[in-house]
Amino acid sequence: MKTKTFVLFLVTFLLWGLLGCSNSPSGTLVEQPNLVLPPETQTGANTFGCLINGKLLVPRDGLGSFSGSGSKGVMIWGDVTGNQQYNEIDIHDYKSARTANILLHIQNLHQLGVGQYIVNLSNGMTSIDGLNHTYIHCRIFNETLNMYQYYRSFDNSGSIKITRYDSPNQIIQNRIFSGTFSGKLKNSVNASDIIEITDGRFDFNKRTILDQIFL
Repeated sequence: MKTKTFVLFLVTFLLWGLLGCSNSPSGTLVEQPNLVLPPETQTGANTFGCLINGKLLVPRDGLGSFSGSGSKGVMIWGDVTGNQQYNEIDIHDYKSARTANILLHIQNLHQLGVGQYIVNLSNGMTSIDGLNHTYIHCRIFNETLNMYQYYRSFDNSGSIKITRYDSPNQIIQNRIFSGTFSGKLKNSVNASDIIEITDGRFDFNKRTILDQIFL
């Protein structure tokens, strides 16, 4: 494993290579040249990936992880109130030097289904503590500061495009949930420090995702 400037992490996510952002402070991250961005699919392949400032982020499980545990590389959460007002994709890379993660909060997915969702302001919280619209945020460890840095979306800072959504009300064998995403996130304490997410894609089968192993 090599070490380079600036560590990510997620979006478990988590990143490999230099995270080059002119306004970003330096840190370290682990490069994994064998990992690749997964293809864009709508088959329930249980894949996730994106580029953050051009560097790859994919989920990887922690040691001893099992279905439903906190060390899974991918967790998909629904509305804890049972009202189906939002869904969340929570990604971690537990095999990176520092635990990194990214979270996508999609508002009204159950009601709207396939289509484009504009990414707006994140308050850094999740579930019922988050805001009532679509947002993204992530966490990155900065070696220079020896602490995690938090990045949040802002109004009209990106989009999530849902390309397939099998509603739980449909009588079907699979529960496939697929899409693409991109956007920019600001450091929560330094607004001039901005990272960019590109080529984001995910393709999950909600019936099998907890059994999926991310190496």
